[in-house]
Amino acid sequence: MADYYEILGVSKDASKDEIKSAFRKKARTLHPDVNKAPDAEEKFKELGKAYETLMDDNKRATYDRYGEDGLKNAGFDTGGPFAGGFGDLNDIFNSFFGGMGAFGFGGGRVDPNAPMRGEDLRLDIQLEFEEAVFGISKEIKFDHLETCPECNGTGAEKGSKPIVCPTCHGTGQIQQVMRTPLGSFSQISVCPDCHGSGQKISKPCPNCKGYGKVEKEKKITIKIPAGVDNLSKIRVSREGDAGSNGGPNGDLFVVIHVKPSEYFQREGADVYTKLEISPAQAALGDEVMVKTLDGEQKVQIHAGIQNGNTIKIKSAGVPILSRPSQRGDHIIVISVKIPTRLSEEEKTLYKKLYELNSDKKLQQESLMDKVKGVFK
Repeated sequence: MADYYEILGVSKDASKDEIKSAFRKKARTLHPDVNKAPDAEEKFKELGKAYETLMDDNKRATYDRYGEDGLKNAGFDTGGPFAGGFGDLNDIFNSFFGGMGAFGFGGGRVDPNAPMRGEDLRLDIQLEFEEAVFGISKEIKFDHLETCPECNGTGAEKGSKPIVCPTCHGTGQIQQVMRTPLGSFSQISVCPDCHGSGQKISKPCPNCKGYGKVEKEKKITIKIPAGVDNLSKIRVSREGDAGSNGGPNGDLFVVIHVKPSEYFQREGADVYTKLEISPAQAALGDEVMVKTLDGEQKVQIHAGIQNGNTIKIKSAGVPILSRPSQRGDHIIVISVKIPTRLSEEEKTLYKKLYELNSDKKLQQESLMDKVKGVFK
């Protein structure tokens, strides 16, 4: 097994700064663009693996105790940042050497004058419970970036045009040569004067200050479908920020926040409500009016219903978002309310009921004794 400390040339108690410094020095000498030895690429990958492991406190602790096999057993990726080739080297080399394309790699420059899509936007709105259940058309207001109407997005004052950047001569890049004891290295980076566009604006548009976009408030009406739930997202195409260089606008994402109902509790497409009834209603049954999403409705309570039992009103719940013609159910949870204050007449009646139940219980016990005697 390779020794990561030996690969980097540091001691086992080396600090992160020492590890970083050692990596910087070795990376310059081992990179395949500089080192033409047959095994340079493999050694460079090993160097990256060692650096990534020792710069991560958790990985380093596991490696120090159990070695490379311990990293694998602990579920850590031991391939290193360069295991798949050199496509991901930019991030780490930019942090050390600056600029894109150091040592001649980098995958090509993105054309800053190519059409670019605008940024997506997010807007949070609040709905009443019933609005979310049945849907609603709602007017919303939001700020977004629009193409400047004065310059049509060029950023230049009317009657003027952008000029070729004198620093990069329109390429959008500058090339610097670094001379080191190891040789000369060519480094290509984004032009600091035109930020890669290859153009400079000598007379900025006074309306957008040369940016090409202006912030405007916009009002639109959106249709919120029946059945949306809390934190549902609605995408409104092309209502985000304006694109650049003729690119399309981004999208607007409307995030729904539903206010809780004091009466209904929603679970998916079903709604739940609680119905309090008296012991007499529970014992004898009754017919009562209950509030539903569609208004008052008559519900039958069957005799002998128990506390916690439920009554279902089918298809009286929330419309199903993917199938709006179908709805969930309304579940009524029964709560038998025991009275805490009784009148003298009520006490008399409850005592009579108690006595009747006691007599009935004694009769049942006597009957059971007789039945047991027959089978003895």
